[in-house]
Amino acid sequence: MQKQTAIIIPARYGSSRLEGKPLLKAGGKYIIEWVWNKAIKCNGIDRVIVATDDDRIYSACKEFGAEVEMTSNQHKSGSDRIAEVAKRHPEIAYIINVQGDEPLIEPDNIELVRKGITEDINADISTLVREITDKDEANNPNLVKCIFDINNYAMYFSRSKIPYERNEGKSKFYGHLGIYGYKREALFKMTSLPQTTYEMSESLEQLRALQNGMKIKINVVENIPVGIDTIEDFNKFKAMVEK
Repeated sequence: MQKQTAIIIPARYGSSRLEGKPLLKAGGKYIIEWVWNKAIKCNGIDRVIVATDDDRIYSACKEFGAEVEMTSNQHKSGSDRIAEVAKRHPEIAYIINVQGDEPLIEPDNIELVRKGITEDINADISTLVREITDKDEANNPNLVKCIFDINNYAMYFSRSKIPYERNEGKSKFYGHLGIYGYKREALFKMTSLPQTTYEMSESLEQLRALQNGMKIKINVVENIPVGIDTIEDFNKFKAMVEK
């Protein structure tokens, strides 16, 4: 059986800050369509699947020609949703979780995540970070920070500013970008494990993987894809694409 690499885009209608955002339109395209268009441009990807629990999103994806699958509405996270889809497809060996609300994600960035799991035999999971240059960002708990070792494997993720600066100016700070690549077995392992103490403390699912000894490969990128979390975010994106 051929081993496939798939991008799976979890998309749900309900959102506490911006309900129905996958179906908002900018420049004549749905937000989920913008993300899908970026995903299909990636090299080394065999298929792109949207995973949703909503009939409206399912219909919209069919409308613009995407492969889309319905999932349970009981999932607590995007990784649980993509795991459900991956289980139906034993031919998929590598899974990349691209957020459905990041229409500005660059195909080159997605490819770095793919290489992290397809080319590194030691990596279970792969993700991206970018350098933080603004002090306010470093202290913002909504921006997750990451520290990693000399081989670019994650040591810890935190909402706090890490590392602690006892000696100012001796360290760089890195913000985490919410995209993940998984080896098939790693995805199923992580989603089957119980929540860990660090995960519950920080509300960061990736800490479950780290606390259970899984290796997360880190790549540093320069550009900052902006997610759409609020109506203000959407209006900025809409104004940009309609220029």
